[in-house]
Amino acid sequence: MSLAKMRNASPVIQQLDDTQLTSAQVQVSVLRLDLMYPELSGNKWYKLKYNLQQARIEGKSTLLTFGGAYSNHIYATAAAGKLYGFSTIGIIRGERPPALNHTLQFTEAQGMQLHFISREDYRAKASPSFAEQLRQKFGSFYQFPEGGTNELAVKGCSEILPCPLKYDVVCASVGTGGTLAGLLVQLAGKKQLLGFPALKGGQFLYDEINQLTKDYNNQLYTNYQLITNYHFGGYAKANAELVDFINDFYQQHQIPLDPVYNGKLFYGLFDLVKQQYFTSGTRILAIHTGGLQGVAGFNERFRDKRLRILES
Repeated sequence: MSLAKMRNASPVIQQLDDTQLTSAQVQVSVLRLDLMYPELSGNKWYKLKYNLQQARIEGKSTLLTFGGAYSNHIYATAAAGKLYGFSTIGIIRGERPPALNHTLQFTEAQGMQLHFISREDYRAKASPSFAEQLRQKFGSFYQFPEGGTNELAVKGCSEILPCPLKYDVVCASVGTGGTLAGLLVQLAGKKQLLGFPALKGGQFLYDEINQLTKDYNNQLYTNYQLITNYHFGGYAKANAELVDFINDFYQQHQIPLDPVYNGKLFYGLFDLVKQQYFTSGTRILAIHTGGLQGVAGFNERFRDKRLRILES
């Protein structure tokens, strides 16, 4: 597919009908990025699109990036490569397992070449010597960082929100901070943005996000806050309470959530509503950033526990 034919469909916005929200006199609508480009995992499309254009400008035919065995970014990069005619290489943290999980099976089916390295070597992936080793092994390539966050990703994520924005507060999950940085750029200091980090100890992300916006347009924004107490133990961790919430949310609203990012976002958002965090009449837009491909892998890993979520 030609990059000139990249899709620009408007995402669906779904307002939630919920007695808890009605009682609190708060309106929550969901920006369904998960419905736009399922194979590119919602916000991953926005992170990738200008990077794909840059790769073409530089004459690169191969994309190389990094991630764990269940990475949404690895999954999306493989899909993008297949869609737009790039070869893809995934540098995967850890030893190659005897059998590939759902995520890695998909990436190989898209033509991605998987290269597994030790966790020790993975920690050194940003070093010049490691980059040289990759060039010697794979030749010329266009490189994405882990999670896909760079200046071009911020540019793409600055196009996520509908215009005009008829909401008082925007909420989004946070991984590497690229999506939140893009949202801050788009909001340009207006409205309020709440980020829900998926990993433990997310306070450090203030520095990461501020640096991203400073690098992008030399601006620092103060109209955001990180809500750091809904990580459920850390990145890719969950418990029965979160899983029950995700299943109940799907039954009530027919919106599937993943346990890594969006499940934690919506659990935290509803808990804040319960605590009367928002004033009466507040209109909230919560961004569903996709990542549903991880549901199958999550259930594979926790099949012997009570961690059950609906696969979609």
